[in-house]
Amino acid sequence: MPAEVALAVLEREGRWLLQLRDDIEGIVHPGSWGLFGGHLDPGETPEFALRRELQEEIGWLAGELSFWFADRDPHRVLHVFRGALTVPLDQLRLQEGQDMALATAHELLSGRVWSPRLGEFRTLAPSLQLTVLSAW
Repeated sequence: MPAEVALAVLEREGRWLLQLRDDIEGIVHPGSWGLFGGHLDPGETPEFALRRELQEEIGWLAGELSFWFADRDPHRVLHVFRGALTVPLDQLRLQEGQDMALATAHELLSGRVWSPRLGEFRTLAPSLQLTVLSAW
């Protein structure tokens, strides 16, 4: 059975909220930018899992989340949702990952986003690249 993952495109003022994954060997796409979310636990729906992950990762209770698309490969099923980020970035508590940022379409399409904490550009994880291509 492939792993199931739910991710959120959270938009604020035309920008997408991104998570910079930790630089830990053995995790999926270490050190690259991705979307907040994560794996479904047994019995969870994709939306329930995503809401749980958002609370765990950034301490935020999401409002309306709309299903956008799904993508399958032999190893995973990806469920992508969209919603508005209704609070400023400084009201979120990053509890997983090494940075977060609001990225413009130009940054996303370039494939590199600046990390304020690290002071350098990092690339996009494949799931984020796929989502960017679906948007533009």
